[in-house]
Amino acid sequence: MKKINVRDVPAKEWVSPKGRFTSLDQELSVALGRDPLSLDLRSRHPFDVEICRVPAGKASCPYHSHSAQWEFYHVISGTGIVRHEQGKTPIGPDDCFIFGPNEPHQIINDGAAELVVYIVADNPVGESCYYPDSKKWMVLSPKRRLLRSEPLDYFDGEE
Repeated sequence: MKKINVRDVPAKEWVSPKGRFTSLDQELSVALGRDPLSLDLRSRHPFDVEICRVPAGKASCPYHSHSAQWEFYHVISGTGIVRHEQGKTPIGPDDCFIFGPNEPHQIINDGAAELVVYIVADNPVGESCYYPDSKKWMVLSPKRRLLRSEPLDYFDGEE
């Protein structure tokens, strides 16, 4: 058994070039030994777990959908909105929601305090993501590459 304490897991800051997207992520499954680049499921783990902190006025990432991945969210603290195909839904402490493959989504903190969300995602191999706002694809197989007609920066068309 491998055991960690969340307090001991460093948060990795992720900020887009223009600052529209920002999060501080504690990658709990990585701290427990997950190798995200491995194709061996014993090393890769069948799911990914993290605590995501989104500062006030920021979105955690661009609006996107996954081709194969499921994502479960549990709001720990703060308030915000979830953008999805049907519109926007307010979220707050103890709210839980899930997105399956091909269901676009985005977490936005429209509150005054930090939004803290617990995320569990399954971990398919050969995943791709679609970004409706910029109309681009990211293909993970197993390297991360953005495709249209030529290689693109991740944030192209998003900020």
